[in-house]
Amino acid sequence: MAFSNSILRNVGGGGGDGPRLPIGRIAMWLGIAVLAIVVVSVAGCGIKVVNTGHRGIETRFGKVQGESLPEGIYFFNPITSEIVEMDTRVQRKDGETDTYTRDVQQSVIKYTLNYSLRQDAAHIMFRDVGRDWDDKLVPQVVLGTLKEVVGKWDAVDLIANRDKAGADTFNAMRTKFAERFVEISRFEITDIAYTKEFENSVEAKVIAQQKAIEEQNRTKQIEEQARQKVLSAEAEAKSMQIRAEALEQNAKLVEWEAVQKWNGVLPQYMLGSGTTPFINLTPTKN
Repeated sequence: MAFSNSILRNVGGGGGDGPRLPIGRIAMWLGIAVLAIVVVSVAGCGIKVVNTGHRGIETRFGKVQGESLPEGIYFFNPITSEIVEMDTRVQRKDGETDTYTRDVQQSVIKYTLNYSLRQDAAHIMFRDVGRDWDDKLVPQVVLGTLKEVVGKWDAVDLIANRDKAGADTFNAMRTKFAERFVEISRFEITDIAYTKEFENSVEAKVIAQQKAIEEQNRTKQIEEQARQKVLSAEAEAKSMQIRAEALEQNAKLVEWEAVQKWNGVLPQYMLGSGTTPFINLTPTKN
Protein backbone atom coordinates (compact mmCIF):
# COMPACT_ATOMS: atom_id res chain seq x y z
CA MET A 1 0.00 0.00 0.00
CA ALA A 2 2.89 2.29 0.70
CA PHE A 3 4.28 1.56 -2.81
CA SER A 4 1.00 2.51 -4.48
CA ASN A 5 0.74 5.71 -2.54
CA SER A 6 4.29 6.57 -3.58
CA ILE A 7 3.44 6.17 -7.29
CA LEU A 8 0.37 8.30 -6.97
CA ARG A 9 2.31 10.98 -5.21
CA ASN A 10 4.93 10.99 -8.02
CA VAL A 11 2.35 11.16 -10.78
CA GLY A 12 -0.05 13.55 -9.18
CA GLY A 13 2.53 15.91 -7.74
CA GLY A 14 1.61 15.21 -4.07
CA GLY A 15 3.91 15.45 -1.07
CA GLY A 16 7.24 13.67 -0.78
CA ASP A 17 10.70 14.29 -1.94
CA GLY A 18 10.72 11.92 -5.08
CA PRO A 19 10.48 13.06 -8.77
CA ARG A 20 7.06 13.90 -10.09
CA LEU A 21 5.62 13.20 -13.69
CA PRO A 22 2.90 15.56 -14.96
CA ILE A 23 -0.34 13.89 -16.21
CA GLY A 24 -0.38 16.03 -19.39
CA ARG A 25 3.00 14.75 -20.52
CA ILE A 26 1.95 11.16 -19.98
CA ALA A 27 -1.19 11.71 -22.06
CA MET A 28 0.86 13.29 -24.84
CA TRP A 29 3.21 10.33 -25.04
CA LEU A 30 0.29 7.93 -25.02
CA GLY A 31 -1.29 9.84 -27.92
CA ILE A 32 1.98 9.75 -29.89
CA ALA A 33 2.24 6.01 -29.31
CA VAL A 34 -1.32 5.39 -30.54
CA LEU A 35 -0.78 7.59 -33.59
CA ALA A 36 2.42 5.76 -34.40
CA ILE A 37 0.60 2.43 -34.22
CA VAL A 38 -2.14 3.72 -36.56
CA VAL A 39 0.39 5.14 -39.04
CA VAL A 40 2.35 1.91 -39.08
CA SER A 41 -0.86 -0.09 -39.54
CA VAL A 42 -2.12 2.11 -42.38
CA ALA A 43 1.27 2.19 -44.02
CA GLY A 44 1.33 -1.57 -43.97
CA CYS A 45 -2.23 -1.91 -45.36
CA GLY A 46 -3.19 -1.68 -49.02
CA ILE A 47 -6.40 0.01 -50.13
CA LYS A 48 -8.16 -0.86 -53.41
CA VAL A 49 -11.35 0.60 -54.88
CA VAL A 50 -13.17 -1.64 -57.38
CA ASN A 51 -14.99 0.68 -59.79
CA THR A 52 -18.45 0.29 -61.27
CA GLY A 53 -18.58 -2.17 -64.15
CA HIS A 54 -15.55 -4.06 -62.87
CA ARG A 55 -14.83 -7.03 -60.66
CA GLY A 56 -11.91 -7.36 -58.27
CA ILE A 57 -9.71 -10.45 -57.95
CA GLU A 58 -7.62 -10.89 -54.81
CA THR A 59 -4.41 -12.88 -55.04
CA ARG A 60 -2.23 -13.99 -52.15
CA PHE A 61 1.31 -15.00 -53.00
CA GLY A 62 0.11 -15.10 -56.64
CA LYS A 63 -2.81 -17.45 -56.00
CA VAL A 64 -6.42 -16.35 -56.62
CA GLN A 65 -8.39 -16.13 -53.39
CA GLY A 66 -12.15 -16.66 -53.36
CA GLU A 67 -14.58 -15.37 -55.93
CA SER A 68 -14.86 -12.12 -57.82
CA LEU A 69 -15.24 -9.00 -55.67
CA PRO A 70 -18.09 -6.57 -56.50
CA GLU A 71 -17.72 -2.79 -56.61
CA GLY A 72 -16.49 -1.21 -53.39
CA ILE A 73 -13.43 -0.44 -51.23
CA TYR A 74 -11.15 -3.19 -49.93
CA PHE A 75 -8.16 -3.38 -47.57
CA PHE A 76 -5.40 -5.92 -47.98
CA ASN A 77 -1.83 -6.68 -47.00
CA PRO A 78 0.33 -5.33 -49.84
CA ILE A 79 3.23 -7.55 -48.81
CA THR A 80 1.38 -10.82 -49.34
CA SER A 81 -1.71 -9.85 -51.38
CA GLU A 82 -2.91 -7.83 -54.37
CA ILE A 83 -6.30 -6.89 -55.80
CA VAL A 84 -6.60 -6.45 -59.57
CA GLU A 85 -9.58 -5.24 -61.59
CA MET A 86 -11.27 -6.98 -64.53
CA ASP A 87 -13.52 -4.95 -66.84
CA THR A 88 -16.96 -6.57 -67.19
CA ARG A 89 -18.63 -3.81 -69.22
CA VAL A 90 -19.82 -4.32 -72.81
CA GLN A 91 -16.93 -4.01 -75.24
CA ARG A 92 -17.11 -3.36 -79.00
CA LYS A 93 -14.74 -4.88 -81.50
CA ASP A 94 -14.58 -3.91 -85.18
CA GLY A 95 -12.38 -6.29 -87.11
CA GLU A 96 -11.87 -8.19 -90.33
CA THR A 97 -10.61 -11.61 -91.27
CA ASP A 98 -9.77 -13.61 -94.39
CA THR A 99 -11.65 -16.81 -95.15
CA TYR A 100 -12.82 -18.93 -98.09
CA THR A 101 -16.28 -19.69 -99.46
CA ARG A 102 -17.54 -23.12 -100.47
CA ASP A 103 -16.47 -22.53 -104.08
CA VAL A 104 -12.96 -21.62 -102.85
CA GLN A 105 -13.17 -17.87 -103.33
CA GLN A 106 -11.03 -15.78 -100.98
CA SER A 107 -13.10 -13.25 -99.09
CA VAL A 108 -12.41 -10.51 -96.56
CA ILE A 109 -15.15 -10.35 -93.93
CA LYS A 110 -15.56 -7.17 -91.90
CA TYR A 111 -17.62 -7.45 -88.73
CA THR A 112 -18.79 -5.73 -85.54
CA LEU A 113 -19.04 -7.60 -82.25
CA ASN A 114 -20.38 -6.54 -78.82
CA TYR A 115 -19.28 -8.75 -75.93
CA SER A 116 -18.73 -8.71 -72.17
CA LEU A 117 -17.10 -10.84 -69.49
CA ARG A 118 -19.46 -12.60 -67.11
CA GLN A 119 -19.17 -10.87 -63.75
CA ASP A 120 -19.35 -14.05 -61.69
CA ALA A 121 -16.52 -15.64 -63.69
CA ALA A 122 -13.99 -12.81 -63.68
CA HIS A 123 -11.72 -14.63 -61.20
CA ILE A 124 -11.82 -17.79 -63.34
CA MET A 125 -10.91 -15.87 -66.48
CA PHE A 126 -8.05 -14.12 -64.67
CA ARG A 127 -6.76 -17.40 -63.29
CA ASP A 128 -7.00 -19.42 -66.53
CA VAL A 129 -6.33 -16.80 -69.23
CA GLY A 130 -5.25 -13.48 -67.74
CA ARG A 131 -6.28 -9.85 -67.89
CA ASP A 132 -5.72 -9.75 -71.67
CA TRP A 133 -8.30 -12.49 -72.22
CA ASP A 134 -10.14 -10.54 -74.95
CA ASP A 135 -7.03 -10.32 -77.14
CA LYS A 136 -6.47 -14.05 -76.73
CA LEU A 137 -10.00 -15.44 -77.02
CA VAL A 138 -12.17 -13.11 -79.12
CA PRO A 139 -10.25 -13.19 -82.45
CA GLN A 140 -9.82 -16.95 -82.13
CA VAL A 141 -13.53 -17.65 -81.68
CA VAL A 142 -14.62 -15.15 -84.34
CA LEU A 143 -12.22 -16.47 -86.97
CA GLY A 144 -13.07 -20.11 -86.32
CA THR A 145 -16.81 -19.52 -86.45
CA LEU A 146 -16.69 -17.37 -89.58
CA LYS A 147 -14.69 -20.06 -91.39
CA GLU A 148 -17.35 -22.63 -90.53
CA VAL A 149 -20.30 -20.48 -91.61
CA VAL A 150 -18.80 -18.81 -94.70
CA GLY A 151 -17.51 -22.18 -95.89
CA LYS A 152 -21.12 -23.33 -96.34
CA TRP A 153 -21.95 -20.62 -98.90
CA ASP A 154 -20.93 -20.01 -102.50
CA ALA A 155 -19.42 -16.58 -103.01
CA VAL A 156 -22.32 -15.09 -105.00
CA ASP A 157 -24.97 -16.52 -102.66
CA LEU A 158 -23.09 -15.22 -99.62
CA ILE A 159 -23.46 -11.63 -100.85
CA ALA A 160 -27.20 -12.04 -101.31
CA ASN A 161 -27.61 -13.77 -97.92
CA ARG A 162 -25.26 -11.69 -95.78
CA ASP A 163 -27.85 -11.12 -93.03
CA LYS A 164 -28.64 -14.83 -92.73
CA ALA A 165 -24.93 -15.70 -92.64
CA GLY A 166 -24.47 -13.10 -89.90
CA ALA A 167 -27.35 -14.57 -87.87
CA ASP A 168 -25.93 -18.11 -88.23
CA THR A 169 -22.53 -16.85 -87.11
CA PHE A 170 -24.05 -15.08 -84.10
CA ASN A 171 -25.89 -18.21 -82.93
CA ALA A 172 -22.85 -20.45 -83.30
CA MET A 173 -20.55 -17.87 -81.72
CA ARG A 174 -22.82 -17.34 -78.72
CA THR A 175 -22.51 -21.01 -77.77
CA LYS A 176 -18.73 -21.02 -78.11
CA PHE A 177 -18.30 -17.81 -76.12
CA ALA A 178 -20.60 -19.07 -73.36
CA GLU A 179 -18.24 -21.98 -72.80
CA ARG A 180 -15.52 -19.39 -72.15
CA PHE A 181 -17.60 -17.26 -69.72
CA VAL A 182 -18.19 -14.51 -72.31
CA GLU A 183 -21.57 -13.11 -73.35
CA ILE A 184 -22.21 -11.54 -76.77
CA SER A 185 -25.12 -9.20 -77.43
CA ARG A 186 -24.57 -8.33 -81.11
CA PHE A 187 -22.74 -9.58 -84.17
CA GLU A 188 -23.04 -8.14 -87.67
CA ILE A 189 -21.21 -8.74 -90.94
CA THR A 190 -20.68 -5.21 -92.21
CA ASP A 191 -18.91 -5.94 -95.51
CA ILE A 192 -17.82 -8.80 -97.77
CA ALA A 193 -15.02 -8.18 -100.27
CA TYR A 194 -13.58 -10.47 -102.95
CA THR A 195 -10.66 -10.22 -105.32
CA LYS A 196 -10.98 -7.82 -108.26
CA GLU A 197 -10.87 -10.68 -110.76
CA PHE A 198 -13.76 -12.44 -109.08
CA GLU A 199 -15.84 -9.26 -108.88
CA ASN A 200 -15.31 -8.70 -112.61
CA SER A 201 -16.36 -12.26 -113.38
CA VAL A 202 -19.46 -11.88 -111.22
CA GLU A 203 -20.38 -8.67 -113.02
CA ALA A 204 -19.98 -10.37 -116.41
CA LYS A 205 -22.08 -13.31 -115.23
CA VAL A 206 -24.83 -11.02 -114.02
CA ILE A 207 -24.89 -9.18 -117.35
CA ALA A 208 -25.05 -12.50 -119.23
CA GLN A 209 -27.91 -13.69 -117.03
CA GLN A 210 -29.82 -10.47 -117.63
CA LYS A 211 -29.40 -10.84 -121.38
CA ALA A 212 -30.52 -14.46 -121.21
CA ILE A 213 -33.62 -13.42 -119.29
CA GLU A 214 -34.35 -10.74 -121.89
CA GLU A 215 -34.02 -13.31 -124.70
CA GLN A 216 -36.29 -15.72 -122.85
CA ASN A 217 -38.89 -13.01 -122.44
CA ARG A 218 -38.61 -12.12 -126.12
CA THR A 219 -38.98 -15.78 -127.10
CA LYS A 220 -42.05 -16.12 -124.93
CA GLN A 221 -43.49 -13.00 -126.53
CA ILE A 222 -42.95 -14.38 -130.04
CA GLU A 223 -44.43 -17.73 -129.05
CA GLU A 224 -47.44 -16.01 -127.60
CA GLN A 225 -47.94 -13.92 -130.76
CA ALA A 226 -47.71 -17.07 -132.92
CA ARG A 227 -50.17 -18.88 -130.67
CA GLN A 228 -52.60 -15.99 -130.98
CA LYS A 229 -52.32 -16.10 -134.79
CA VAL A 230 -52.95 -19.85 -134.79
CA LEU A 231 -55.95 -19.42 -132.57
CA SER A 232 -57.21 -16.61 -134.80
CA ALA A 233 -56.73 -18.73 -137.95
CA GLU A 234 -58.41 -21.72 -136.35
CA ALA A 235 -61.31 -19.52 -135.33
CA GLU A 236 -61.60 -18.08 -138.85
CA ALA A 237 -61.48 -21.54 -140.41
CA LYS A 238 -64.12 -22.76 -138.01
CA SER A 239 -66.28 -19.78 -138.85
CA MET A 240 -65.92 -20.40 -142.59
CA GLN A 241 -66.78 -24.06 -142.11
CA ILE A 242 -69.90 -23.18 -140.18
CA ARG A 243 -70.97 -20.67 -142.84
CA ALA A 244 -70.28 -23.15 -145.66
CA GLU A 245 -72.38 -25.79 -143.97
CA ALA A 246 -75.14 -23.24 -143.47
CA LEU A 247 -75.06 -22.27 -147.19
CA GLU A 248 -75.37 -25.87 -148.21
CA GLN A 249 -78.45 -26.25 -146.09
CA ASN A 250 -80.10 -22.92 -147.14
CA ALA A 251 -79.39 -21.38 -150.58
CA LYS A 252 -81.44 -18.31 -149.69
CA LEU A 253 -78.69 -17.37 -147.21
CA VAL A 254 -76.51 -16.24 -150.16
CA GLU A 255 -79.06 -13.70 -151.27
CA TRP A 256 -79.58 -12.57 -147.70
CA GLU A 257 -75.87 -11.88 -147.24
CA ALA A 258 -75.79 -10.01 -150.58
CA VAL A 259 -78.62 -7.81 -149.40
CA GLN A 260 -76.75 -7.16 -146.18
CA LYS A 261 -73.73 -5.99 -148.17
CA TRP A 262 -75.67 -4.11 -150.97
CA ASN A 263 -75.56 -0.33 -150.79
CA GLY A 264 -78.88 0.03 -152.66
CA VAL A 265 -77.39 1.22 -156.00
CA LEU A 266 -77.97 -0.95 -159.08
CA PRO A 267 -75.09 -1.44 -161.47
CA GLN A 268 -75.08 0.92 -164.49
CA TYR A 269 -74.15 -1.83 -166.99
CA MET A 270 -75.37 -5.36 -166.96
CA LEU A 271 -74.20 -8.05 -169.31
CA GLY A 272 -75.97 -11.13 -170.56
CA SER A 273 -79.62 -11.35 -169.90
CA GLY A 274 -79.54 -8.18 -167.86
CA THR A 275 -80.72 -9.82 -164.70
CA THR A 276 -79.76 -8.31 -161.41
CA PRO A 277 -77.02 -10.44 -159.91
CA PHE A 278 -77.38 -12.17 -156.51
CA ILE A 279 -80.82 -10.60 -155.90
CA ASN A 280 -84.09 -11.94 -157.12
CA LEU A 281 -86.37 -8.94 -157.62
CA THR A 282 -89.36 -11.06 -158.76
CA PRO A 283 -92.05 -10.78 -156.10
CA THR A 284 -93.14 -14.03 -154.63
CA LYS A 285 -96.69 -15.14 -155.05
CA ASN A 286 -98.81 -15.71 -152.09
